[in-house]
Amino acid sequence: MPMRDLSAGPRVLLRRLRELMAEPLEPQERLDRIVRQIASNMVAEVCSVYVLRSDGVLELYATEGLNKEAVHTSQLKMGQGLVGTIAASAQPLNLSDAQAHPAFRYLPETGEEIYHSFLGVPILRAGRTLGVLVVQNKASRNYREDEVEALETTAMVIAEMIATGELKKITRPGLELDLTRAITIDADAYNEGIGLGHVVLHEPRIVVTNLLNEDAEKEVTRLAEALGSLRISIDDMLSRREVSQEGEHREVLETYRMFAHDQGWVRRMEEAIHNGLTAEAAVEKVQSDTKARMMRLTDSYLRERMHDFDDLANRLLRQLTGFSGRAFDEGFPVDAIILARAMGAAELLDYPRASLRGLVLEDGAVTSHVVIVARAMGIPVVGQAAGVVALAENGDPIIIDGDDGQIHLRPVLDLQKAYEEKVRLRARRQEQFRALRDVEPVTKDGKRISLQMNAGLLVDLPQLAESGADGIGLFRTELQFMIASTMPKLEEQEGFYRNVLKQAAGRPVTFRTLDIGGDKVVSYFRAQEEENPALGWRAIRLSLDRPGLLRTQLRALLRASAGAELKMMLPMVTEVSEIHAVRELMQKEVQHLSKFGHSLPRKLQFGAMLEVPALMWQLDELMAEVDFVSVGSNDLFQFTMAADRGNARVSDRFDNLGKPFLRILRDIARAGERNKTVVTLCGEMAGKPLSAMALLGVGFRSVSMSPTSIGPVKAMLLGLDIDKLSAELNAALDDIRSPEPIRALLLRFAEANNIPI
Repeated sequence: MPMRDLSAGPRVLLRRLRELMAEPLEPQERLDRIVRQIASNMVAEVCSVYVLRSDGVLELYATEGLNKEAVHTSQLKMGQGLVGTIAASAQPLNLSDAQAHPAFRYLPETGEEIYHSFLGVPILRAGRTLGVLVVQNKASRNYREDEVEALETTAMVIAEMIATGELKKITRPGLELDLTRAITIDADAYNEGIGLGHVVLHEPRIVVTNLLNEDAEKEVTRLAEALGSLRISIDDMLSRREVSQEGEHREVLETYRMFAHDQGWVRRMEEAIHNGLTAEAAVEKVQSDTKARMMRLTDSYLRERMHDFDDLANRLLRQLTGFSGRAFDEGFPVDAIILARAMGAAELLDYPRASLRGLVLEDGAVTSHVVIVARAMGIPVVGQAAGVVALAENGDPIIIDGDDGQIHLRPVLDLQKAYEEKVRLRARRQEQFRALRDVEPVTKDGKRISLQMNAGLLVDLPQLAESGADGIGLFRTELQFMIASTMPKLEEQEGFYRNVLKQAAGRPVTFRTLDIGGDKVVSYFRAQEEENPALGWRAIRLSLDRPGLLRTQLRALLRASAGAELKMMLPMVTEVSEIHAVRELMQKEVQHLSKFGHSLPRKLQFGAMLEVPALMWQLDELMAEVDFVSVGSNDLFQFTMAADRGNARVSDRFDNLGKPFLRILRDIARAGERNKTVVTLCGEMAGKPLSAMALLGVGFRSVSMSPTSIGPVKAMLLGLDIDKLSAELNAALDDIRSPEPIRALLLRFAEANNIPI
């Protein structure tokens, strides 16, 4: 039986479906009436809805025309039969003779063998397949393009019905729909800890509730105006001075401009409007269709362009809906775990600190600014979690494991209970560590070790007393610059540093001068594009080339420390001559402040960070020039091994407990002892009990780490006989023929001596 003209059909159908959605009906009755309405409107003899379950099975949930006994009985696996093929490919199938198709699978309980023509479309939401909507007729014919479009539009209504969870009531006990399926994603662990809570999307998905238009031409005009504004904003971004003529940033914006001017995209949205959708519903429909197809591509470049297209469509939706960007209008969850593709450090600090339980990033690296800030806040972080944002909804229960790098979205009850027990166990361990807070960090053979903490924000400082740290061995002053929208003025810097010293309450604080550049991009400071930024214009190199910037910071530090002790150190020192240059600038600032009657620090300790291997051949000169040396083990290791710590392919290729690196660290510790210069280490290496044990074994007596690491490291050293360890460790480092890895030696020593690691 041929279909009638559908020029007005979709609009009438959508209106009737909206009325059905508003009626107080039980889910099965509502779905039954929806398929009857679709069949009637499209003059189809069959209309069926298949819903995707969490076990990958498409179950018949409602039908008009097939045998009613088949409802909740007929099933097809993903990729099986015509319905399974549509679900797997996320593309419609339009067949004049369904039974001739190679994917056709006969289900005798349905009675569909008498029908020949077949049109099926995926039920999509945010690019995810939730089910399949099918119409069938006895007569052999191909359905017109506008009929396919009409059925795709209708499928949006059913997608929302599935997304609201209404169909849970008619889902058989023990089964779940795919939208609520438990998902586990393996990612990278960026900061330890377990986070149990609920999803907060950093860029919340815009849910279009107004699907049906009353005036198609008015909606086309709204779309055109929004597109015009979008194109102007992209052109404006491209014309700004800070966007270089070449590089990745410009390529992304050029891609945006290409999509924004693509007539095929615009035509598909206009067609959806003429089929009865509002402008925003049309954008959502085309976005979901395109995303569903691109998600299945294997070409990594095209999949990356999917993110660009998705972002552009979301920008257009925000313009059309006037979306505020608020994730939760009815109160922020008390156990929020933030999910984002990427985000800045300042954006994380905008969230209520007391409610944050974790952070998940699709992009980023362990050295990203936001990860550094999250680590300072003491929340678990997992990164490189591909696709997690698209799979999650605001409010979904989630567990993130910052120890193993796993994400459990909508976890099953047994897994949730297991993690709750794991959290309780961690809490008990933390209580044990807290009980050690006031215990002196003295080894079994009587050696006093200085345990200090790393910090960079005011939110870090309460942990100084809570952890029992001796002081702050590394205060990253650049974080204040990274989270500010404009360059902090002298008075702002001075007030900040004075506040830090006040909250430290007499404990020593070692301020590292500004370490920006490289991967630490400050929005208001325009740097040059560099081939290898980690080895480029950063830290002390940048400061010496911009002496006004450095002198302002030195002046702020001197004024803030008036009458107290000032400990400061320089990052990324390559040659001792750089220290001389900074000393000269410091002397000028001291003279300036004295001239105008400002009080000065009662004591100044001047230090340098050893991160560049070139200093290994200047050790005695370096020790003679400074009051103390702090080893930045993160950079020193990556430069020594020529292994980018932000590159997952090589960052774990070499062991920092291997002989080469431990020999370097031993040489530094011995140089400090030889020159009577205090040497400390403030990298990630100090925060793990096993590697901290190795540091003590090669001669370090002062280490700085995250505050949460102090308890475990203290527990380790209380049971450690350093002289006994040093004898074994140094013998192994000197033995060029020994095949045993140092890590294995340390593990064996810890086990034999009952040392907790």
